[in-house]
Amino acid sequence: MRHQHNIRRRVVVAVFALGLFASACSEPTIIGSSQDTIDDPSKISTEAPENAEDADTSSSTSIPSSGAATTNEIVWAPCKADPTGDSQCGELIVPFDYNDPSVGSFTLFLTRRLATDQTTKIGSMLVNPGGPGFGGSSVAADAQYYFSAELLSRFDVIGWDPRGTGKSTPAVNCIDEYDEYFGIDSTPETPAEKQAIVDASKKFNDECVKNSGEILPYISTQATARDMDSIRRALGEDKITYFGFSYGSELGATWATMFPDTVRAAVLDGASDPNATSLDQGLAQAKGFEKQLDTFLAACSKRVSCAFHSNGNSEAALDKLLASVDATPLVVSADRTPITQGVMYTALAQAMYSDTLWPKLERALADGVKGNGAGLLSLYDEYYQRKPGGTYGNELEAFLAISCLDDPGPIGVEAVDAQVPVFTKAAKRFGPSFAYGYSCALWPVKPVERIVITGKGAGPIIVVGTTGDAATPIASSRAAAKALENGVFVTVRADQHTGYGLNACIVNTVDSYLTDLVVPDDGKVCG
Repeated sequence: MRHQHNIRRRVVVAVFALGLFASACSEPTIIGSSQDTIDDPSKISTEAPENAEDADTSSSTSIPSSGAATTNEIVWAPCKADPTGDSQCGELIVPFDYNDPSVGSFTLFLTRRLATDQTTKIGSMLVNPGGPGFGGSSVAADAQYYFSAELLSRFDVIGWDPRGTGKSTPAVNCIDEYDEYFGIDSTPETPAEKQAIVDASKKFNDECVKNSGEILPYISTQATARDMDSIRRALGEDKITYFGFSYGSELGATWATMFPDTVRAAVLDGASDPNATSLDQGLAQAKGFEKQLDTFLAACSKRVSCAFHSNGNSEAALDKLLASVDATPLVVSADRTPITQGVMYTALAQAMYSDTLWPKLERALADGVKGNGAGLLSLYDEYYQRKPGGTYGNELEAFLAISCLDDPGPIGVEAVDAQVPVFTKAAKRFGPSFAYGYSCALWPVKPVERIVITGKGAGPIIVVGTTGDAATPIASSRAAAKALENGVFVTVRADQHTGYGLNACIVNTVDSYLTDLVVPDDGKVCG
């Protein structure tokens, strides 16, 4: 989701409990593009099929011609990495600027998983896992881990890496090493510590301009919504279905507002208020993460078996550990960032996405008290999508570039500093860490003009909110439903981010709507 200006603590991607659809997998997964995407454009089979019917061309002749900057068809072919699998790969060329196609073009990378029952197929369902900055092609490739058998039988599931992300080209690529930018102390107590954050933000911005400056003005959420309509046209469908998780909800609401006549049905799971100010959105998240942290600490204090039980006072033990690493960061290895407060807050935030990560956090905190920060560093690395070889995808870089373009929030160092007391009052632990961060405040690219999200004319749209969602608190999700002309709000009782797949009630409710357009009662509660 957008409105996030401190990349250390506010990335919002979908976290799923997969046990409902994949019995062998009960752990949540954070969906990204670089490390999760099975295929990339170089792996699309380029061999010509023996018969014309072996290749599938989805096209629409209704797309206005715009020269070399766009195509009006997707040629689907077997994905070379999995030529006998269930997925197909394709590409679609779209312009940097729809008002001036001569500027340049993106090549969008798409994956399609065909409906298992083509005789009762409804059409295509576009999917997005969140972010922004995370690709969606892997969602289609691994659709069995995301969606019920009913949805898989009735829809061709189509995921794509939005412009500037994943395997779509060109993609945002700012930096290769994260520790020097995000391992620093995120709650400065001296002018020198604050200047270190400012300097890191400026350097990050400079690297983004140096390496990806050409595309930075053209990767807004509104531009991606236009790409969704281009994909729909290329598929030859008058109306299309959409399922978006987390930031994908904001993208879906934007698309529904801009192209309401093309919406067949849409589900927005883990939504935030699309019309909230940057300050309100950030405060809502800070409160949400603080609330979940309080829940975690209270549960740990009550349960003697909790590794961080701390004689029934986990809260005091955490505050003591935070103060300790602020004074003397824990060193894990000479070639990695030490465990600063910034690293520790990132680790805590990572674990608040789902209560299935709480046992790992318990152990990491207990080890931290003993001087071992390896567990905390592992959670920090999970947040930033660090790969086993020590490399990173570009998701977090694209996240920041898109967020700053959509809504940079306060402009200038002083404006950011003025918000710190407000955040601190709202969330005593997470607040300061959420407030500091200057990349968007110093972003060198002019932001796009925001539009008011209404979904007017799009018909009923289901918005799902989860009671224990730190990243998109339920009050924000409820506001998202109210912002839509015909938003229908459904609550899921659970301690994690996003709700679909957590119980039969929400699955059946969503599936009935998407397949048969059965609209549930507004305010329905599942779980």
